Amino acid sequence: MSKKQIENRADVSFLVHRFYEKIRADEEIGFYFNEMIKDWDSHLEKLTDFWEMNLFGVKKYNGNPIAVHNEVDAHFNEQITSNEFGIWLNHWFQTLDEYFEGENVEILKRRARKMSTFLYMSMFEHRKKDDNA
Repeated sequence: MSKKQIENRADVSFLVHRFYEKIRADEEIGFYFNEMIKDWDSHLEKLTDFWEMNLFGVKKYNGNPIAVHNEVDAHFNEQITSNEFGIWLNHWFQTLDEYFEGENVEILKRRARKMSTFLYMSMFEHRKKDDNA
């Protein structure tokens, strides 16, 4: 199968759908997503908005990833570690490499790595606030 560049929303949507198939089936982290996300169609649409904005500057996404991830962490008694983020990133990299090539693949790898670090750090900060509350 020849790989293609990530050029538009359809490509981003394809990436997001294939990626979350891997995530949902993952024995270590799938349950976080499967337990929290009730409407997968709208969730995948929202994540497509997020990554389309991230890559192409299209302003459709208006969620709050930090608040959402902090809620998930609280729901699971603050048991999420950098290991879970690592598994998430590995799936993201593998999905990108499996179907796509080119500059946007590298951009999406860098942004996902930065974002996962950022989200994990804010989760950690949020736990300290909770402890002091």
